Amino acid sequence: MKNIIKAAAVAFAVLIALAPAAGAYYSYKTYTYDINGDYMESPDAYVPSETVDSESMGISPALENPTDIFVDDKQNVYIADAGNNRIVVLNKRFKLRYYIEKFTNSQGIPDKFNNPQGVFVTETNIYVCDTDNNRIVVFDRDAKFVRVVEKPIADEISVDDLYRPKAVAVDRSGRMYVVSASTYQGIIAMDGDGVFQGFIGAQKTSLSAWEIFWLRFQTQEQRDQKLQNVSTEYENITIDDDGMIYVTNINIKDSDQQGAITGKSISGEFAPVKKLNTQGNEILKRNGFFPPSGEVRINWSASTSTNIYGPSKIVDVALGPQGTWSIIDKTRSKVFTYDENGSLLFIFGDQGSQLGNMETVAGVVYMGADLLVLDNTADNITVFKRTEYGDILISALENQKNLNYDDAADDWRGILMRNNNFDEAYVGIGKSYYREGDYKSAMKMYEAAYETSNYSTAFKQYRKDWVAKYALVVPLVVVVVVVGLYFFFRFVGKRNKEVATRPGGRRSYGEEVIFAFHLMMHPFDGFWDLKHEKRGSIRGALTWLAIAIAAFTYNGIGTAYLFNPSRGYQSVFGQIISIVVPVGLWVVSNWCLTTLFEGEGSLKDIFIATCYSLVPIPLCIIPATLFSHILSLSEGKVISLITGVMWVWVGMLVFFGSQVTHDYSFIKNIFTTIGTIVGMAFIMFVALLFTNLIQKIVGFVANIVTEISYRI
Repeated sequence: MKNIIKAAAVAFAVLIALAPAAGAYYSYKTYTYDINGDYMESPDAYVPSETVDSESMGISPALENPTDIFVDDKQNVYIADAGNNRIVVLNKRFKLRYYIEKFTNSQGIPDKFNNPQGVFVTETNIYVCDTDNNRIVVFDRDAKFVRVVEKPIADEISVDDLYRPKAVAVDRSGRMYVVSASTYQGIIAMDGDGVFQGFIGAQKTSLSAWEIFWLRFQTQEQRDQKLQNVSTEYENITIDDDGMIYVTNINIKDSDQQGAITGKSISGEFAPVKKLNTQGNEILKRNGFFPPSGEVRINWSASTSTNIYGPSKIVDVALGPQGTWSIIDKTRSKVFTYDENGSLLFIFGDQGSQLGNMETVAGVVYMGADLLVLDNTADNITVFKRTEYGDILISALENQKNLNYDDAADDWRGILMRNNNFDEAYVGIGKSYYREGDYKSAMKMYEAAYETSNYSTAFKQYRKDWVAKYALVVPLVVVVVVVGLYFFFRFVGKRNKEVATRPGGRRSYGEEVIFAFHLMMHPFDGFWDLKHEKRGSIRGALTWLAIAIAAFTYNGIGTAYLFNPSRGYQSVFGQIISIVVPVGLWVVSNWCLTTLFEGEGSLKDIFIATCYSLVPIPLCIIPATLFSHILSLSEGKVISLITGVMWVWVGMLVFFGSQVTHDYSFIKNIFTTIGTIVGMAFIMFVALLFTNLIQKIVGFVANIVTEISYRI
């Protein structure tokens, strides 16, 4: 009995010891997004190791509203403890080394900080943003005072402009880049002596149509003031070993930021994180499915504790190994990590009080393989350790960067064994296949990752090999197609001439259909014969309408991967609606308008002429779809040219068909066409209004029925 009790006690103790570690893995979900913006769960790349609070640091008084964190080359940790007006310096075990709070300035007068919000450390100096004292204070690595960098003097900075430095980054030459609260012209660049060199990276403004209109009636001074008020300031800054600057911004309009995400913008115009060169030009790569902006699906949450909506508010950025970098979302307390191409690697973190969850994130920094996240509500640091999955991922990126494709491919296969939804792994394996000359296998890997650029490169090599292998087949196929088309159009032209010279009589169904080929090349004669000689009919018109629908359906399902990577297409019903509704609106609107303005065409004439005008659609869109299987991405302009010609051709046939059908002059037909388009919009508006009204009536009746059923 004693042995049983002892065994139970040991088992209970083991469970208690393991419970925090086990629970830590489930305090949040690690995930990514696919090309459609769908949530894809991922293995943990980082797991929480510990939470370091003031007591464990050995500091007193405790941290109060810490705003920034930095790790130097010796793995010392620097915290801008704004609430206590000091900089806290910890060793790599997160134990207190010393404070920087009081010092003697260059005039020999005792001095201290006032709300220091930022800290940056180089090989020789410590730079502190003494925000409410409007200066940057520089110390050496032993915390000895060096100098004060006051507000820069320049024509671009007026006396009335506020200078409140809240973040600073320094390159290897000593050049300083300062983010100042209430400074809207961009980042302040100064040389090592604090001499102003200019503003870089000024943010673009977003004005409404009304604001743009009102600016026309304002003075130049009022315009400048307005643009200053709507311009946004940066939030934080860091710099890499090459002197490239990373900045964050939390003041972008929600609609602008989310519009850039859903539109998959590759520009940095409304990006919450940017990478700038020394001239202030935006150079961040955005080659992922979505631009690096934090959360993609803002009206949904993968959070285990809360549902928070709206775009991410990115407050800091940290530079990791092998070109990776991480940003933190103040709204959700999440960490988003990307590679050097801007592709999302993983997302983790959450709000809450469990280990690994944070309340309000304020700063993030790498300490070797670890990631430190500063919480300025809980006033602590959460330490995240990289997992085996994370180690393999970094190894793969390192091997790929060093062109060790075989080793990288092995790492990527290891990733896929743990996470078969990780697209970068397919790309890495594809590069290995490409290097081996197995272009077909490389294309399959790239296709699995929706990677069109590398797919196109591999496809061109595969096409080159195929053409070399079937050197005689290609010209033979071209000759057969050209000869076949020649004899087909020769037959059609001959048959149309025979029908035109035939005296009276009924036209066969086939003759009515092939007349469209004459009409598309001779619109004036064709539409005249269509109406007056009855060369077409309702059944012929419906045939060409059906052929146009079939052509669009084939285009949707038959376009090659390169030009439809998401494989998205409308259903047959959707294709029918997309063709029939515009045709129907045009016919009804044109008939209503021309009835009032002496048009000679009936509703039937308009319908037949409009449907026969669709003949260029199958003649262009089917070849364009076929070409998509033999063209690379850079050659896709051929497809754009074909579809562009198609729509211009259809538009011209519809226009001239209306002119001939109603016997209008060219000028009168222009106004009629414009009026028809306006009429189409009006009919759609009335239809939507009527539909909305019917829905409300149905809802009202349903509520009454429900209420009566409850009362009965």
